[in-house]
Amino acid sequence: MGNNKIHILVVDDDNRIRDLLKEYLTEKDYVVSTSNNAENAKIKISQFKFDLIVLDVMMPGQNGYELTKEIKKNMEIPIILLTAKGEVENRIKGLELGADDYIGKPFEPKELLLRIKNLTNKNKKIDLNIKHFVGHAQIDLNKMNIILEEQDKKINLSEKKVLVEMLSNPGKTYSREEIGKISGISQERSIDVMITRLRQKIEINPKNPKYLQTIRGSGYVLWIE
Repeated sequence: MGNNKIHILVVDDDNRIRDLLKEYLTEKDYVVSTSNNAENAKIKISQFKFDLIVLDVMMPGQNGYELTKEIKKNMEIPIILLTAKGEVENRIKGLELGADDYIGKPFEPKELLLRIKNLTNKNKKIDLNIKHFVGHAQIDLNKMNIILEEQDKKINLSEKKVLVEMLSNPGKTYSREEIGKISGISQERSIDVMITRLRQKIEINPKNPKYLQTIRGSGYVLWIE
């Protein structure tokens, strides 16, 4: 196994999906192992170091939620849950249990690949000790302030957490559930208010945002020039 290759564990009781993902991800230069149930997955996790787990929610025996909770108690491996399309409450449950992302079945392998790349690139965290620029806004995450047009605007801890995540992954769309998990805010209305506050600190024209934008039906994205 090449030392620089990312090792992914795909856990799904559907043979077709396991084989499809193994073939597709191997072609994309990942190392892929597979398991058809939670018990086999736990054996492999104890034997190998994985960089990411793709985990089906609905499996016989221990389900994906239970396995996610168990894994996250003991180690920090990024987990993408495969969920049934449209089951929003179940997706929120998965995020609350520690899952890092989710994708609804049926899905395009390319979409899963993008989510894998986003998670495996997270070790390339931004430097908190330097100033970051979004348009004309100067963001100092250590001092927890934003300077825009000579106005010094403070940010709170929840806003800082969201900015660290979004600055680390510019161009990635975050759902309200994901932002809630990152910020520790549970109410959707409170999440929207927080984004509005951030816009007022980053954007010259907050009502027509250029950088912190809403993606209708999906969530929010931060663009950096």
